[in-house]
Amino acid sequence: MFLFNVRVYGILLNSNNEVLISDERTENVSFTKFPGGGLEYGEGLIEALKREYLEETGMEVEVTKHIYTTDFYEKSSFNESQIISIYYQVEQKNDIVLNIRTKSFDFTEKSLEGKLQAFRLIPLNELKENDLTFKTDRVAWVEFLKSLDKIQL
Repeated sequence: MFLFNVRVYGILLNSNNEVLISDERTENVSFTKFPGGGLEYGEGLIEALKREYLEETGMEVEVTKHIYTTDFYEKSSFNESQIISIYYQVEQKNDIVLNIRTKSFDFTEKSLEGKLQAFRLIPLNELKENDLTFKTDRVAWVEFLKSLDKIQL
């Protein structure tokens, strides 16, 4: 039995004020989230986030600030574990060209693990809470927007 599942995600805002999101389908479940994934045993949070971004996008990222850590109970959609998610703002360090989609769940190829994934860039002022599937992503998005408001004040 799994007790806790620690996840780490990065919110990337590019120079065009667009936010990178990931549409995924795995185990017959479709969802939209920020890029990132699970902490592996022996890893630190920042190390895991950098690894996940590199694996998913080919991007090397720099973590610039902590945005949010789950502060409520959330059960995994895939097993009986409790999800604990940590969100950071990240900046892209290398030039990688992703195959960016314009439509939700616009998958063209299947990965070896049976996971489908496609990336979209959404203008900052157009991404809404309800565009994200999971409650933790929605709360993190609101916290991210609050952090931007503080900077602009």
